[in-house]
Amino acid sequence: MGVSALGYVTLEVSDMDAWLKIATNVLGMQTTRRPDGAVDLRIDDFHHRFTLYPSATDRLHSLGWEMASPEDLLALVEKLRGLGFTVDEMDAATRADRKVISGYRFHEPLLNAETELFFGPLAHNLAFVPTRGISGYNTRGLGLGHVVFHVADTDATVAFYRDVLGFSLSDYIGWDGIEAIFLHCNPRHHTLAIMNCFNGIQPGALNHIMIEALSYDDVGYAYDIVRDSGVPLFMEMGKHSNDHMQSFYIRTPSGFCIEYGYGGRLIGPDWEVRNYDQPMLFGHRMVG
Repeated sequence: MGVSALGYVTLEVSDMDAWLKIATNVLGMQTTRRPDGAVDLRIDDFHHRFTLYPSATDRLHSLGWEMASPEDLLALVEKLRGLGFTVDEMDAATRADRKVISGYRFHEPLLNAETELFFGPLAHNLAFVPTRGISGYNTRGLGLGHVVFHVADTDATVAFYRDVLGFSLSDYIGWDGIEAIFLHCNPRHHTLAIMNCFNGIQPGALNHIMIEALSYDDVGYAYDIVRDSGVPLFMEMGKHSNDHMQSFYIRTPSGFCIEYGYGGRLIGPDWEVRNYDQPMLFGHRMVG
């Protein structure tokens, strides 16, 4: 009955041109411009995985969690309503915007995020055409990637995503007063991670979105492009201790980061939860 994957992310952005330079020049995403000025970003056989809405300010517009069946979707909606959440069915215009057969929306107060549950994403009849030479993205059966948020109450957030939305624990990392907890809903090591608030970071802040390449060369070429073109590099190339993702981080024009990586571990039936004392095996040094 739980969530099966992160399906899409929608964002309100104040600097569309800067966003599109990163999406195309660095990440090779395919773009579709809408008549209203919004832009869909495609990375696989889904019609799109990201939508950028032009805005005077920058913020997360919504997270779209995919459900495996219409029965699972309705069961989770009823479960949420039974817990006191106001869950509204998407109207026809929103379903058309998201390119889904059915969907519901509610405000999730722990991440402070507009949250959407959906079934039946549109698979495009034409092949994904990247805007630079890349192998593609690792999404099949794994979803878009992962998201990481800062929260005020890590225990309550873990309980909600585990007991209500159906996630499972992957592992923990704690270092220098920072606490991170990782959760999965499919074989991807984590689709959601949560961190405590530190250094003035506010609850509900989006730390980063991860997207995973099909080739380490894609990540290496992108790293050179970032360094040569002046895109703000937040964290140098490195390898994480828990999911073994080899990646780097850039800061987007909206303030949060994008992690672009390769080689993340998959979780199987013999997975054992661990607690790590550092987030990296090597690298991932902060820039600036």
